[in-house]
Amino acid sequence: MLLRSRGPGGSIRIQHTDMAVLEAGDRRSDLPCTVSPNNKAFLGFDLRFHAGYDIGVPLKDLSGAENLLTILFRVYPKNRPEDKKYFVQRIRVPSIEEDAKGETSLGGGFDIGEGNYHVDLLIRDRSERVCAHSWDVEADLPAKDKTIPLVLDPSEIAQAQRDQFGQEPPVERSSTEPALNVKVIVNFAPQRPNAATLLPMDTSALVSILRTISREPRFGKFSLVAFNMHEQRVIYRQDNADRINFPALGDSLETINLGKVDLLRLGQKHGNTAFLTNLISKELSSSSKPDAIVFAGPKSFLEENVSKEELERLGQLEYPVFYMNYSLNPNATPWRDAIGSAVKALKGTEFVISRPRDLWFAVSEMVSSIVKFRNGKQVAAVSSK
Repeated sequence: MLLRSRGPGGSIRIQHTDMAVLEAGDRRSDLPCTVSPNNKAFLGFDLRFHAGYDIGVPLKDLSGAENLLTILFRVYPKNRPEDKKYFVQRIRVPSIEEDAKGETSLGGGFDIGEGNYHVDLLIRDRSERVCAHSWDVEADLPAKDKTIPLVLDPSEIAQAQRDQFGQEPPVERSSTEPALNVKVIVNFAPQRPNAATLLPMDTSALVSILRTISREPRFGKFSLVAFNMHEQRVIYRQDNADRINFPALGDSLETINLGKVDLLRLGQKHGNTAFLTNLISKELSSSSKPDAIVFAGPKSFLEENVSKEELERLGQLEYPVFYMNYSLNPNATPWRDAIGSAVKALKGTEFVISRPRDLWFAVSEMVSSIVKFRNGKQVAAVSSK
C-alpha cells in the first residue's frame, strides 16, 4: 500500500477530529475492524528495517453505496515524541451488497532506523465512523551485527520504498586508493525453479546484492550482465560504467516470460549447460580485465555441469572469482549447483546469502580479498623486473 507522508514542514492537511483521535490514543471501533501490527521490525536485504500492519474490515460494515476509507497514522521515536511523521492513504470502496460475507484486507508499512517507536492509526469512512489502534514497534540489531551500516540512521522514519529499481544516489568513492573495477553476472530467476513468474520477492535480494556492491566506496567501475537460465539469454548488459543503471535493468527484466517455452530449446540436449558454458567462457575471456568477477543468483541445478575441460581452457585467471548464492533455505539443497561447481573449479569463493547479515559480511570479505589479490599482483610484477 503506497502512502503519502508528512514530516515537519509537510503539506498534508489533517482534520481536527482526526488529530483528536490520534492524540487520545484510545481504541475505537465505531467502524468495526481488526488491526494486526508488526511489533518487531525486520531487517531486509536492503539494510532497512521494515515495519507495518494488516487491517481487516468486514464487508457487511462497508455495504451500501460507494464509500471512501481514509487511513491515517503517525510514527515517532519514543525518545523524541516531537519528531512525528504522518502517513495517509485514501481508498475508494465500490458498492457492496448488504449480505456480503467475508472481509476486506488492507495493509501498510514504513521503514525505520534502529530504535523504539510509537504508532497511532485510524481508519475513517464517509459516515465519520472511526477505527483506531495504537502500538509500539522496536527495531534492533543483534550485538554481533552492530557493525553493519544501515541505510537509515537511528530514530529515522521513512516511507517504504516500492520501486525496487529506482536509481541509486551518487556514492562518495575512496580517494586514497585506486578504484576497483568489478563485473557482476546475475541470474535473475525465482527461488522456486518451476515458478511461472518472477515475483518482487525473487528480485529484491538480487537487487539488494547489486546495490550493496554499488555502494562500496572502493568500487569505481561496474560491468553488469543480467541473464535468465530458463530462457537461456542475456537480458541486460552494461559495460564499464560509473554506476549501475537500475531503472534500465528493471525495464529489461519485464521481458522475462517464464511461462513461455521455446520449442527450439526443448529440442536441445543439455541446452542450459551449453548456454552457461558459453556465458562463462565469453565473460571470463573478455579483453577488458576487471579486478574481480562476481556471480549472483539462486541455485541452478542442471542435468550436466560445465565440464572442467571447458573451464581449464580459460587458463590462469588474472582476477578472483566469487559467487553470491542467494538461498532462503540453504539446508533444503545443501549441495553445489552448476554455477557453484564452476566457481569452485575456477578456484573461486562461494558465499551463501540467506539473511541480510550474510550479504553485508560477504561483500566486506570479498572486497578485502580483491584488494589483497591486486596488491599481490603488483608486488609480483615489481619483483619480476
